[in-house]
Amino acid sequence: MAKLNVNGAVREFEAEEDTPLLWVLREQLGLTGTKYGCGIAQCGACTVHIDGEPTRSCVRPVSTVTAEQKIVTIEGLSKDGSHPVQKAWAALDVPQCGFCQSGMIMAVAALLKEKPNPTDADINQSITNICRCGTYNRVRAAIKVVAQGGNTRSAGLAIQHADGSTT
Repeated sequence: MAKLNVNGAVREFEAEEDTPLLWVLREQLGLTGTKYGCGIAQCGACTVHIDGEPTRSCVRPVSTVTAEQKIVTIEGLSKDGSHPVQKAWAALDVPQCGFCQSGMIMAVAALLKEKPNPTDADINQSITNICRCGTYNRVRAAIKVVAQGGNTRSAGLAIQHADGSTT
């Protein structure tokens, strides 16, 4: 059996060499937070981190990942949704349908680790994920909130929710 280091645990699996990493994660390891979108590495719904680098797992053959490399999926980003990006996503109601959001969050987490206070140009260059609902303005706002320490007001944003509350 082959092995992968996923979310801090070594996991065994059986698959053909050319099987995309995405299918091993979802079908064999039961980590279904990472989504299949396009199958050609364009949409980013399948984004995971491999040794800290955002990687489109739908086109990455599982045979190209060693047991020593560390894979982090959305399930491994935080156990309870407490990662700053996840908190900003919730505070700003970023997702609509939510399908692309796990890949988007993984891409944003990698960007913010590399550049804690990214410019708009940095965001444009790094976040190439596709959101069919078009929540790009909310995504950008959430990135800026995280860069400002998680406070929506200090990031120059005051979001009024349907219930009348503001964040």
